[in-house]
Amino acid sequence: MPESDATGREAEVLAARRASLERLGRDQAFALDLRSVLEVGEPTPTGRIRTEHADLAPDTTTAERVIVAGRVVLKRDMGKLKFTTIRDRDGDLQLVFAKAAIPEDRFTLLDEVDLGDIIGAEGVVGTTRRGELSVFVDRWAMLTKALRPLPEKWHGLQDPDLQQRRRYLHLIADDTPRRYVAARAATLKTMRRVLDDRGFVEFEGPILQSVAGGANARPFTTHHRALDVDMKLRISLELYLKRMLIGGLERVYELGRTFRNEGIDRDHNPEFTMLEAYQAYGDYHTMMELSEALVVECCRAVNPIVGREPDDLTVTLRGRTIDLHPPFRRITIRGSVSEAVGEDVSVEGSDVVGIAERMQVPFDEAWGPGKIVQELFEKLIEPGIVEPTFVCDFPREVSPLARPHRDDPSYTEHFDLVIGGVELVTAFSELTDPDEQRSRFERQQQMKEVFGDEVHPMDEEFLRALEHGMPPAGGLGMGVDRLLLVLTDAPSLRDLIMFPSQRPPGGADA
Repeated sequence: MPESDATGREAEVLAARRASLERLGRDQAFALDLRSVLEVGEPTPTGRIRTEHADLAPDTTTAERVIVAGRVVLKRDMGKLKFTTIRDRDGDLQLVFAKAAIPEDRFTLLDEVDLGDIIGAEGVVGTTRRGELSVFVDRWAMLTKALRPLPEKWHGLQDPDLQQRRRYLHLIADDTPRRYVAARAATLKTMRRVLDDRGFVEFEGPILQSVAGGANARPFTTHHRALDVDMKLRISLELYLKRMLIGGLERVYELGRTFRNEGIDRDHNPEFTMLEAYQAYGDYHTMMELSEALVVECCRAVNPIVGREPDDLTVTLRGRTIDLHPPFRRITIRGSVSEAVGEDVSVEGSDVVGIAERMQVPFDEAWGPGKIVQELFEKLIEPGIVEPTFVCDFPREVSPLARPHRDDPSYTEHFDLVIGGVELVTAFSELTDPDEQRSRFERQQQMKEVFGDEVHPMDEEFLRALEHGMPPAGGLGMGVDRLLLVLTDAPSLRDLIMFPSQRPPGGADA
């Protein structure tokens, strides 16, 4: 909201900030850098100060001089003593300003410091009589004057919509989103380490694609002005990574943003981060072992950030305790659905329509038996899966990019890893027969009247590449945001994605 639209108390606060800016002058209110005001390139992180002086006795002054910088989050004025708490990326640290230690004009200028301002200060490290670790300041400078106030101290930014819309304020006021940022960084770093150590090469595929393939999903469409063609944001990383296998890289992965023009809920967001990895001469069993290693190593990396012991592989998700120790349980779609409905369920030879009606699982009359079997699994079995479970062998009808199962070709060598009801990984023994792949794509097109854009498109360029020969391979796709959901027990994906898409304030036409 523009300042001109503010009223009442908010207008008074904004006016007071502007008046303070005028008294300071812009040169003093917005420093060029730390060196220009305190002759140092970078401040000492508050975390290092706390670590090095963790056991300092109360009412102690050290000989160590430091320069610190951060945002003011607390102020107390005791007359000849002023106490200010600053916050940097490591946390909070108290600054003590004594009138006797600072030139009078600089001490008086502290009255212009408001909550939210960013300041720098130089002094010695010590503790107060109550044992509070502090910097006893003899020089300080305004670095950035905040023209808007922070959220109210005790209640902060409570509205989830505002937390997402103004995440920068949420980050200032609350440690939780900071932990989510740190957990994501640790997870991405760990994934790269695990894959790099196994000989995988990182690759970046195109985000704008003429054919958005690799999944059954509705894409976002845009227009490429220079080429004068409509293009789509990618819905998957898969088909270009497979082109790299065809080109001879053999072990390749990508960590990148993916986009699907679909709904929003706790476990879904239209923009999300995926890991996809492909290994020549592997299969879906190879990918099971890799999935276990990625989950376990990422859990260990996130543990210190969320307060668990470094090697603890037990997490809490939505009130349920989950053990991430491998090996993970393995079940099949057919076996688990058969057990749930009390009779053998097959995509060939069983009355899957009658079973769905009896179990009160909705379906479309145009669906084939494989799609109905998958729906039975998703409605009857998946929500109850808590412990890490590889759900194996999907019907061929719903898995257009996976190799037919070596024991039963009406199914495919395709698994989903489900943890706490969250689908975390999809993986295949990859289909390498270009004629069979063409036939699968053609069947997908026949289903387009039922599923609309949520079918796999015909991709002639990919089929042409496949005709040059792709080695047998295993491949996986892992939702990074969903893994973080499991490892941090965040309320939803939109809490983990720092700036999720939202309607403009006031509605779509605002």
